[in-house]
Amino acid sequence: MKTIIISALILVLLGPQIVAQGIQLKPRIINMTDLGADPDDQQSMVRFLVQSNEYDIEGLIVTTGCWKKSQSDIRMLNDLLNAYGQVVSNLQVHDPDFPSLAYLQSVSVLGQRNYGMGDVGSGKDSPGSELIISAVDKDDPLPIWICFWGGGNTLAQALWKVQNTRSTAELQKFISKIRVYDVLGQDNAGTWIAKNFPEIIYIRATGVYGWQPSDNWLDTHVQSHGPLGAVYPDRLWATEGDTPSFLHLFPNGLNNPDEVWQGGWGGRFDRGKKAGIRGMSCMSGEDAPYDPYYMYGNTSAGASDISRWSNGYNNDFQARMDWSITSNYSQANHHPIAVVNGDETRQVLKVSAAPGSTVNFSAAGSSDPDSNSLFYKWFYYRDPGTYKKAVTIDNSTTAAPVVHVPSDADSTELHIILELRDSGDPSLYAYRRVIINVSDNTDVEKVKSDLVPKTLNLFQNHPNPFNPATAIKYELANNSFVTLKIYDLHGQELETLVNTYQIAGEYELAWQPNDLPSGHYFCRLQADDPSSRNTFAGSGQRFSETRKLILLK
Repeated sequence: MKTIIISALILVLLGPQIVAQGIQLKPRIINMTDLGADPDDQQSMVRFLVQSNEYDIEGLIVTTGCWKKSQSDIRMLNDLLNAYGQVVSNLQVHDPDFPSLAYLQSVSVLGQRNYGMGDVGSGKDSPGSELIISAVDKDDPLPIWICFWGGGNTLAQALWKVQNTRSTAELQKFISKIRVYDVLGQDNAGTWIAKNFPEIIYIRATGVYGWQPSDNWLDTHVQSHGPLGAVYPDRLWATEGDTPSFLHLFPNGLNNPDEVWQGGWGGRFDRGKKAGIRGMSCMSGEDAPYDPYYMYGNTSAGASDISRWSNGYNNDFQARMDWSITSNYSQANHHPIAVVNGDETRQVLKVSAAPGSTVNFSAAGSSDPDSNSLFYKWFYYRDPGTYKKAVTIDNSTTAAPVVHVPSDADSTELHIILELRDSGDPSLYAYRRVIINVSDNTDVEKVKSDLVPKTLNLFQNHPNPFNPATAIKYELANNSFVTLKIYDLHGQELETLVNTYQIAGEYELAWQPNDLPSGHYFCRLQADDPSSRNTFAGSGQRFSETRKLILLK
């Protein structure tokens, strides 16, 4: 039996990132909410605000839907933001990445005032539709997820304007950066988008009920907790129906949002788009004129694909509400950090293995910021994989499991999950997913040769976290034109450290950010390799890698 010891060198990071073997940047998000239609939007917004350190928030837009067909202001949103403003200083003790109240107010706007496609077209631009265009147009390689908590006509207006004012190539570039998570379907504009822009990754989630915590749990752990708890209303119908939209993006190491079939806190969806997923009853048949149209829909498991992670997302909410009412870091629990084979990111990883082989993993280096005990659980997540029988994992409750690849698993993929839990109160979770692509022709040395970047390697800075300075080291296998730049969490370029042609070899330099506050930053190395230049194209290959730097002052 062949044994494969997977090193960090042959782990592939999946997803539309600007990294080769680097860090996953925060997911970009715009939430569009029909506040006032049902108190569940207010509930979801409270949870979102205490998770706001995990996202690059591009916009909060008040819009319409079939349950609330007109909007005139954003006062309800402002009330929620004002409650956040009363606790943000506490939240920033637990993570300095929580955005300021002023920033959230700056991206909070009114979208379309009226309902559906009747409010889309010439002369219908709104602050919300203009914000969407501006966000998508940013020089940021990451996609932007637009979550419909109500209707989608504010995005429809943005798309209509771009379609009617730009070239075909410019339109294609614009829509290539858009992703949609549509909760239940609440206007015909969402259907219009799916019909006219089938290239967009478009989820219409209908399995959004049945995962929620009880009323008693919410009263104890949320509503009793300070200013944000006070603006978390009792349910009228269902609790937090819109929350799965942003939990789908929550960067906890469990899933790549673009590969919607993987499954995570926001649900799991079929691998292929479905025809004719209908919206809510209040749409009164408005989907039908757009037949046929196609969207990603929930698997037959529905909300069970969410509730299987209930300990993780419930305890996360509980801990974050605790953060909101204490300025003492030691009085609350914080999430553990899961490391797999030396990889400290939260991205989905991928390896190759032969049928009948064994694959060894290591969670050595996993840690807990509160020095709590750690508990390991490795398991085969059968549902999203393509091998439907059992997979044996030895030492599955240790940091060093061994996965036995079945001998009849050729040409399948196995989804292996590490669920890392701490002993704090509440117990908090971190995850890692490793996808094993099984191939009878696997050659480990060839895999290494194919996957290791051949023109550069950006090492993790040392020390990290750091104050006041840190060392950044990288190596080039070929002569290349090199840029090394520092970015903040919003992708804003802060400093260029290197911008020159360099010969192959190792390089190291120091970075001392005297004028920057504590927080998370990113160092991106980019190398243009002239040796790979295509005679006809006239340019060589471009390789890039990114690392996360933590400054603590």
